[in-house]
Amino acid sequence: MTLPETIPLGPTGLRVSPLGVGAWSWGDRLVWGYGRDHSQADVAAAFWASVRAGITFFDTAEVYGRGASERLLGQLARGCDTPLVIASKYAPLPWRLTPRAVRRALDASLRRLERPCIDLYQVHWPLHLVSIPRLMDALADAVAEGKVRAVGVSNYSAEQMRRAYDALARRGVPLASNQVEYSLLARQPETNGVLDACRELGATLIAYSPLAMGLLTGKYGPGRRPSGARSIGPRFSERNLAAAQPVVGLLRRIGAAHGDRTPAQVALNWLMVRGTLPIPGAKNGAQAAQNAGALGWSITPDEAAELDAATRGWR
Repeated sequence: MTLPETIPLGPTGLRVSPLGVGAWSWGDRLVWGYGRDHSQADVAAAFWASVRAGITFFDTAEVYGRGASERLLGQLARGCDTPLVIASKYAPLPWRLTPRAVRRALDASLRRLERPCIDLYQVHWPLHLVSIPRLMDALADAVAEGKVRAVGVSNYSAEQMRRAYDALARRGVPLASNQVEYSLLARQPETNGVLDACRELGATLIAYSPLAMGLLTGKYGPGRRPSGARSIGPRFSERNLAAAQPVVGLLRRIGAAHGDRTPAQVALNWLMVRGTLPIPGAKNGAQAAQNAGALGWSITPDEAAELDAATRGWR
């Protein structure tokens, strides 16, 4: 069994590659070290390596690098003849929650992306200060105006998803997706109802941090932590690094049976086999090409079950 060349993006009529690219690191200095660990030329190499591999879905947000990610992606996409699906996100900050504020944020993203329309426009996170129906109405207006092709959400619970779905349905707009953290080491969507809600509503689950911010690549381990702000917190604690090593070892073993695939490629393949759309980051061409190696083949059902069992404790 191999993965399909394209998959539907929810019930929107849009089709995308089964693997995307998350552009958080493009222009982000604090977490990902843009300007120190990678440059604009590296970002361009990552973009073109992804496109050459058949990847057509690129995800960014207005807060990534304070708009720098959108600008970089816009410049690169402008010079690309391949049809792409570009996704961005609106940040519902407490001081800009009115429909007029949403419109201004969207227009600013369109300018940075150098596009007349954003293919998928997502609410970056839920905020209790504004009602979900009111926010969805503002996004449905953007669809009616031709500035947005599809509407999605991010970090929404199953109940919040259903409220967004119902509000959009009243306007004749489908809910395309919910973007949440999901990986072998972050399996909460399976237990908090989000994965089931996506399947019930026909929305695509877009998996961010599908490699656990690098923990599943095999690059890090006890005594080997990433530098910078990414290493702060429990994810890269010595305890977590040690606990992840058996999972990385299993990924290596499964990868060896499929032509020496890397742990990262197997971890991404596991997510695609589950019907989700992973969006790993890529800071340079080599990382992008390695991510793309998750395409064109598939782990077996037995291997998927073995990975499920080995990471059940991470649910």
